[in-house]
Amino acid sequence: MASQAFDPTVLPPASPCPFCKISTAYATFDPTSPPGADESLLDPEKIAPASFIVLSTPVLLAFLDILPLSTGHLLLCPRRHASKLTDVTASEAAELGTYLRILSKALVHATGVGDWNVVQNNGAAAAQVVDHVHYHLIPRPEIRASGKLRESFTMFGRGQREELDDDEAVVLAAKIRDGIAAIMREENSRGKL
Repeated sequence: MASQAFDPTVLPPASPCPFCKISTAYATFDPTSPPGADESLLDPEKIAPASFIVLSTPVLLAFLDILPLSTGHLLLCPRRHASKLTDVTASEAAELGTYLRILSKALVHATGVGDWNVVQNNGAAAAQVVDHVHYHLIPRPEIRASGKLRESFTMFGRGQREELDDDEAVVLAAKIRDGIAAIMREENSRGKL
């Protein structure tokens, strides 16, 4: 068998994008009136690994991270595949901005944690693991609970990650969806959205 010389211009075949897979599997729903956790629209087992959807608009998706840094760790991404933030459209960027705020409020309400990170990485050198632009919203209860000022900054990505517990995720995702709905209904009634 002849050996082949390494060719740096030949890339390995791309595996299917996991976020595009989630986007294809889950239909959109009105965030002000989300389906119940028991409805088939939100069945976490539609794909593997299981996905726990908290937001599904025609433009965006938000779901629980399967390897969370803390309880409530969310991912927010556009449905359309875009590798980096510079690849999203102006309308996608506007909707991402709107929902980052709403998801943050819902996450604080659902977890009871008032400190959180919002992180977005662009490219492998910047620690982007999934090649589909996405934001991490990460509650930081351990910092809030410690009360130590010198621990007020913890580098994103550091710390132990454990697999998401499916039973807990169903309950938490429903709580976050309900929070999103309540925030949006209240803000719509006051003309804030």
